[in-house]
Amino acid sequence: MSIKNVAMQAYSNALQTQNKFDKKFDSVMKLGKPEENSFTETLKTSLTSVNDLQTQKKSMIEDFASGKNQNVHELMISLQKAGLAMSMTSTVRSKVMTAYQEVLKMPF
Repeated sequence: MSIKNVAMQAYSNALQTQNKFDKKFDSVMKLGKPEENSFTETLKTSLTSVNDLQTQKKSMIEDFASGKNQNVHELMISLQKAGLAMSMTSTVRSKVMTAYQEVLKMPF
């Protein structure tokens, strides 16, 4: 009888330890409940990051032109990142506008 109690106690301790670990892991990894972002918030966040890339590109070009920074590789990477982000933003805008125009054409 005492062996059964010890085994059950060890099992319950292991479960509690696992639950504590899971909660800590979820809080560290920010898993748990998924965040609910609206389309507007996602769009604002994306446009802010594209704007940040454009600002970074501009400052890196100015630094390179003035001689403050001589690293051509970082400048080219920044140019490519900003160009790709702007291209993707333009493509998404075009797709959204096309979808909007299609919705307007639908008869109600």
